[in-house]
Amino acid sequence: MRHLGSRVAAEDLVQQVMLRVLMAIREGRLENPGSLASFVLGTCRNVTWDTRRAQIRQRAIEREAAALEDTVEPPGVTESDVRRLMGCMGRLPEREALVVRMTFLEDREVDEIAARLAVTSGNLRVIRHRALAKLAACLEGAVSQ
Repeated sequence: MRHLGSRVAAEDLVQQVMLRVLMAIREGRLENPGSLASFVLGTCRNVTWDTRRAQIRQRAIEREAAALEDTVEPPGVTESDVRRLMGCMGRLPEREALVVRMTFLEDREVDEIAARLAVTSGNLRVIRHRALAKLAACLEGAVSQ
């Protein structure tokens, strides 16, 4: 408890250590049964270090995410942007437009779309990738004109 700071964390530590020790015994990694106490102590130390490192990483990720939330704003979308996108969608082949619509507007899963179109999941990803590339090229062309 002194190292982890809470009773709940200490109880979790006990569970994790017991599981690791039992697995080590079953796998034959504990060669000398007389050294069980030192093995348990070492396992406690390692699990505690792992837990602390994970907490430190998690806090760093949370700080970075908070900093990004403050600095990043979503791009502004105008009505003309939507019209250009719909125009470009209209130029896509029917199957590609259907894949884009089902993926992004209907928020369907890859496997569901693949089953409906009778293609493999991998093939569907290729179709979607190519469709998005065509949309990007169309939108870039529309912007530069």
